Amino acid sequence: MLKRRPFIAPLTAVASALLALCCVASAASLAKSRPNIIFVLTDDQGMGDLSCMGNPFVQTPHIDRFYEQSTRFTDFQVSPTCAPTRAAMMSGRRPFEVGVTHTILQRERMALDVVTFPQALQRAGYRTGLFGKWHLGDEEAYLPQNRGFDEVLMHGAGGIGQGPLGDFFANSENPYFDNVLLHNDTIVKTKGFCTDVFFDAALAWIRKQHEAQAPYFAYVSLNAPHGPMYAPDEYKKRFLEQGLDESSAARYGMIENIDDNFGAMMERLREWGALENTLIIFMTDNGMSMAPIKKDGETIHPHNAGLKGRKNSPWEGGTHVPSFWYWEGKLGAGVDIDTLAAHLDLYRTFCELAGADIPSSPLPPGGRSLVPLLQDPGADWADRHLFVHKGRWDDGRKNRMSREENKYNGAAVRTERWRLVFNLSKGKRETQLSDVSKDPGETRDVAGQFPEVVQELSAAYDKWWDSLDPFLVNEGLPTVPPEEQPFNVRYEKQLKESGIPEWNP
Repeated sequence: MLKRRPFIAPLTAVASALLALCCVASAASLAKSRPNIIFVLTDDQGMGDLSCMGNPFVQTPHIDRFYEQSTRFTDFQVSPTCAPTRAAMMSGRRPFEVGVTHTILQRERMALDVVTFPQALQRAGYRTGLFGKWHLGDEEAYLPQNRGFDEVLMHGAGGIGQGPLGDFFANSENPYFDNVLLHNDTIVKTKGFCTDVFFDAALAWIRKQHEAQAPYFAYVSLNAPHGPMYAPDEYKKRFLEQGLDESSAARYGMIENIDDNFGAMMERLREWGALENTLIIFMTDNGMSMAPIKKDGETIHPHNAGLKGRKNSPWEGGTHVPSFWYWEGKLGAGVDIDTLAAHLDLYRTFCELAGADIPSSPLPPGGRSLVPLLQDPGADWADRHLFVHKGRWDDGRKNRMSREENKYNGAAVRTERWRLVFNLSKGKRETQLSDVSKDPGETRDVAGQFPEVVQELSAAYDKWWDSLDPFLVNEGLPTVPPEEQPFNVRYEKQLKESGIPEWNP
């Protein structure tokens, strides 16, 4: 089990500035430079869940150091929940445009007409690996093994232990420890805490690619710190001693465990001499999801970096996430890119870096390549509309209204300057317009001062919403009983025929 490592001081401000200037000057053309790409994505970790973002409880020295040495997108937008963000990344399109409107009920399945960016990278000679969470469909045709990944170690559904929703029933017995996972085509039994297992698996695979001098894309897609809240005892201990409740201690313990694993990964890459030809990205999939902290009988609202809202909300706190990019000698240290960027931009970015052609597809990627901004943070970048909707309509759970009734229920439009938010209150539409360039916390409604902006953004939203019908291929599908979920059927079949082997990376 990993232990807390000492914090290595970041570069001095002068050294960081000099390195930034040198790197920007030397980045004549990143296109077709074919770096290895390691993309670390955490689950339900918000902007405020890092000590470099001001969190008063959690300590993340390794990611803090990475932040100091990275080029940072300071306005990076995703979707407000898990599967939609992953769909946008893999397809380069808005998630509803590839059929993903929920995280369950088969509405998390990414349309089969999508040709993913890992498939494009494969065609360009890259090896590809996924370690952790997929959440874009568990039926055979939807699995990552059939959508661009050579190596896969994954759980089912949206989280470990979600047996009724599609993960292995066996993981309900001991969530996050000693889990059953799918390794390529074989179900295996692992040992240890899930985040340790995923990082260990990723590093073992990365080392093989490094030794073979093969370009690779490694997607380290963690389920932590998504609930349920479990962490190794040594990671909870410090928080419990401070008087935090068990759930808060476990969640922050998960984050500190991620930090230690991330630090160990960077240490190995440095030892192997792999940093000069490897782009490493740290990001999260949506805003924070955390209950109020109970500390010595007092209720404390978790630190959210000054943002309004959280996971599954249309506010900045639901969709504004950390996005730190590091490539030794190529990208500047401590450089901020303030331009509006989004998850649907990753597809074209990775393809341009890898020299991979954009595949022909009935659902081609939209988005933009971020390469011009990585080369020059001040590059021209036309404004655009980003559309947000939390989805989850008519799910027989918390929301029984139809899609059309939910049109303005948890939705937003973002541009470089503005965020227009729609919500329903007692069935009536409410709107708030914020100038996020001056008010990132969305504390003031300026709709009355800028009615023309409200009108323009509302019209753009209505046009987008009205275009969606042909894309919503997963609506109205039957509910799958827990025992008929694909991973549970697969588990019972393998258990009967050959058993469940122990796994070793």
